[in-house]
Amino acid sequence: MQGYLSIFVEIAYMKRALFWFYLLAFYALCQLIGWGYMFVKYVPDRKGMVIGEGLIFLAIFTLAVIKLKKHFERERYYRQQQQNFLLAVTHELKSPLASVKLYLQTILKRDLDREQQQVFLGNSLKDIERLDYLVENVLLATKLENRSFNLPKEDFNLSELVLDILDRLQKNACKTEILKPNIEEGLVLHADKFAITNVVTNLVENAIKYSPPCANVEVNLYKKGENLIFSVADHGIGIPDEEKRLIFNKFYRIGNESTRKTKGTGLGLYIVKSVLQKHNASITVKDNKPSGSVFEVTFENYAK
Repeated sequence: MQGYLSIFVEIAYMKRALFWFYLLAFYALCQLIGWGYMFVKYVPDRKGMVIGEGLIFLAIFTLAVIKLKKHFERERYYRQQQQNFLLAVTHELKSPLASVKLYLQTILKRDLDREQQQVFLGNSLKDIERLDYLVENVLLATKLENRSFNLPKEDFNLSELVLDILDRLQKNACKTEILKPNIEEGLVLHADKFAITNVVTNLVENAIKYSPPCANVEVNLYKKGENLIFSVADHGIGIPDEEKRLIFNKFYRIGNESTRKTKGTGLGLYIVKSVLQKHNASITVKDNKPSGSVFEVTFENYAK
């Protein structure tokens, strides 16, 4: 709660600061025009010099005002994004915690048979895994902000890693077959295994999250020349062209946090982009046909 109040206070402060900034800029401009008029009126022989220097000063002043305005607006945008992040994290934490609490209270208070207990405990474990994944995302995002932070790299079987992740997500996604893997066997990658696990998980979970119930999600991994290509294609609502360049920004999420139906913190794709940059890999977003999006990751010169 204290975090919310702090951000709301900072946003209100930014709005007040912007108001006083505009007022001060208007006052300075009026003073400039007033002094210029007085110089021209009382020293007419220096009119050309006064006008010339006034125009130069006015140009510099205008440029400074524009730069400061952009800075204020950028700060206000970041504060708003942080507010959205706190709202999202609070929801992401409270929902599974409430679910686990309800399951455990039911087990303790009611005389359930072993099969019912197993179902409730299994659901509780899924919610705990969700919490663990959220905490890992936040911790990794914090580490990636440090430019001197280096990811420890090792050789591991990327094909097996992707299949293991798909098997885990399939169980949590839908009872029907939603994930369609096309994974070339035996592909080895030299990278940070934990970070790449996070990349694969984020991309596949996003595809599931933004797809219609039990729709197909195609996951491909194959070797192309000296590169490894990993792609995830969904059949959801897709991403507008103007949003494609923004979705990898930290905390960025489309829509309003209070009305958005999909869950998330706005960290997933930021982590994906940051991790891939540290591996000299790239990611592109394309439209899927007839609907949806395709995220394609290229690991250059990593194929073995």
